[in-house]
Amino acid sequence: MVKETEIVCQPEQHEDEVILKRLAASSLNISPNQITGLKILKRSIDARGRRVVYRMQVRIYVNEPYVPESYTVNYPNVKNAKPVIIIGAGPAGLFAALQCIELGLKPVILERGKDVKQRRRDLANINKEGLVNPESNYCFGEGGAGTYSDGKLYTRSTKRGDVNQVLKIFVAHGASEDILIDARPHIGTNKLPGIITAIRETIQNAGGEVHFDTRVTGLIVDTGQIKGVKTADGEIWKSDAVILATGHSARDIFEMLHRQNILIEAKPFALGVRIEHPQEIIDRAQYHCEHRGEDLPPAYYNLVEQVDGRGVFSFCMCPGGIIAPCATEDKEIVVNGWSPSKRNNPYANSGTVVQVDLEDVKGDDADPFKLLNFQREIEQIAFTAGGGHLVAPAQRVVDFVEGRISTDLPTNSYLPGTKSVALTEVLPVWIAGRLKKALPVFGQKMKGYYTNEAILVAVESRSSSPVKIPRDKETLQHPQVAGLFPCGEGAGYAGGIISAAIDGINCAVAAARTL
Repeated sequence: MVKETEIVCQPEQHEDEVILKRLAASSLNISPNQITGLKILKRSIDARGRRVVYRMQVRIYVNEPYVPESYTVNYPNVKNAKPVIIIGAGPAGLFAALQCIELGLKPVILERGKDVKQRRRDLANINKEGLVNPESNYCFGEGGAGTYSDGKLYTRSTKRGDVNQVLKIFVAHGASEDILIDARPHIGTNKLPGIITAIRETIQNAGGEVHFDTRVTGLIVDTGQIKGVKTADGEIWKSDAVILATGHSARDIFEMLHRQNILIEAKPFALGVRIEHPQEIIDRAQYHCEHRGEDLPPAYYNLVEQVDGRGVFSFCMCPGGIIAPCATEDKEIVVNGWSPSKRNNPYANSGTVVQVDLEDVKGDDADPFKLLNFQREIEQIAFTAGGGHLVAPAQRVVDFVEGRISTDLPTNSYLPGTKSVALTEVLPVWIAGRLKKALPVFGQKMKGYYTNEAILVAVESRSSSPVKIPRDKETLQHPQVAGLFPCGEGAGYAGGIISAAIDGINCAVAAARTL
């Protein structure tokens, strides 16, 4: 007999199988000796009461054998099958490739950047020397932006596809099974490179191809049908199906499409700062105790407030994290955040951003680059304010709200360094004004949040793409080019690793229908 039930336990009990079985047996009114196996289905932390507890949905095996689930996948060999070109090796591109293989198609991934191992050197140059390689950085390269930007797997995109399918593929390639059960699953930047490498090896072992340092510079289109792509080295790659999964920062791809008279559109995005607190402040606020202890993970938060008719919200919150420089071009500042798997750094950071709509920016609403140019301008202003070498403009939180230059800045995790600047000189008035109103309100919602121990680092500007590549809702093809499948964050159809992976799977299924 197999039954499911919910159990509640103290933090120090959440990994004790004997105690969990006893709690489950009590819930089902049976003896613990009758339980032959216990599988945790979902696990979350409930900090609403005075005492923090774990809540678990568990499956109980009563007087019958418990067989652990296997997550291995046997892929067919597609070496000689019809090719599908996939531009980009981020989560959308990699999961599109795996789905192509399952459907009997040969994925050919063209990635402008380097493999995960080679990317490390370029990231070191960014952090230590302030030098950006436009082809290999935190955004470009194997695994995309997610590889070295945390691996948070929380998503609300549950209606777009099978989230568990994606999570199980990660587990099959080395991720902890915890990601299948935790309410806010997270892999960690220290573990993701190995997992991404394993996925690439699966693709190659099944006959697929992955080509690095291969930047696409043009699409080959004949009477409205895609026929292949051109790359920077002059090579032509032929296929009747191309999945365009280049991520939110591939500005040259948007420019290429525009040059070829392939429709793109300006798309609202969000702009603001990254706020960083000592992690202990967030722990005290969320767990209602002076010290978190070893049985609870570093606490996270999610904050949102309507200010002057516009949402101000936290984004990509990184407990125990680090603020990273994520520029993709010279003379621009872009910040993001990531955490290692243990989330054991002393700081907590989060994007704190304001929605940017077309009417907020001067210019022609029909210009597809209207918001992209605005994004770039703010990033360049931030670079100038920081003084070069990717030093970021920054300000203490209360100083920012009250209009004072910070006489000094708190120690923080941003490795290239920070410079005390009035952030009103960097951010547009209507962005800065809303942030000034929202931050004290966030402090009312979460004790300790509004403090001069926290720092604002500018600018957080790549939460999503400022350009959308349109596609048909049913076929997922571009309305002007049959066989072209705009995909993932860069096309405007995803917002994180899981949603991008699901969109990649959906585009691969759509491509298979056309072939």
